[in-house]
Amino acid sequence: MKVMVLVKATANSEAGVMPTEQLLREMGQFNEELVKAGVMLAADGLQPTSRGARVRFSGGSRTVMRGPFSLKDGIVAGFWIWEVNAPLPHCPRRRLGFRPVPRGNGCARSPRQRSGETLAVRRASGCNPARHSQETAAP
Repeated sequence: MKVMVLVKATANSEAGVMPTEQLLREMGQFNEELVKAGVMLAADGLQPTSRGARVRFSGGSRTVMRGPFSLKDGIVAGFWIWEVNAPLPHCPRRRLGFRPVPRGNGCARSPRQRSGETLAVRRASGCNPARHSQETAAP
């Protein structure tokens, strides 16, 4: 099962404060173990929300809201993508969220994976072609 592990932001991460050397070392060791076990597919940290934005869609209009955003909004500071078998591995950090990544969702697949599909099939599956640049023309 593929899961996205969401690392939740803290006041320090939102302020741009780097973790301690010890925590960085521990997380580096943990990441190495995940790679060696074939669990980690991808990982990265995110900039504070003061450098980001949100887009709200309502009907045909879009509203862009610039950061920073409140920690109450469930801010994400980083992520891993893991391929795991249940149960999930023990993780030394407490502020994590785990979300399964669905398989077979046409919107989430690469153009190569979608080759041979028609635009009508993608629309019927609930994928909004206007939201994805690869979706604007039939193959």
